[in-house]
Amino acid sequence: MASPSKKAFALRLDPALHEALERCAAADFRSVNAQVEVLLREALARRGMKVEVSEPARRGRPPATADSQENEA
Repeated sequence: MASPSKKAFALRLDPALHEALERCAAADFRSVNAQVEVLLREALARRGMKVEVSEPARRGRPPATADSQENEA
């Protein structure tokens, strides 16, 4: 499932290109999706277009708040 902060869209690829992406992703220990994102960022950087990296999604429990501490006492 896609992260809520990521834009999902369908992408049609030539099967040979997808196989090459799979090999490239496996060599870098990434998913094909992550590899496509890295390659797109590199291509844009070569053209002088820097893309800011979004803040990663927070994982784990949210930090304790004053309300939750009062309920535990």
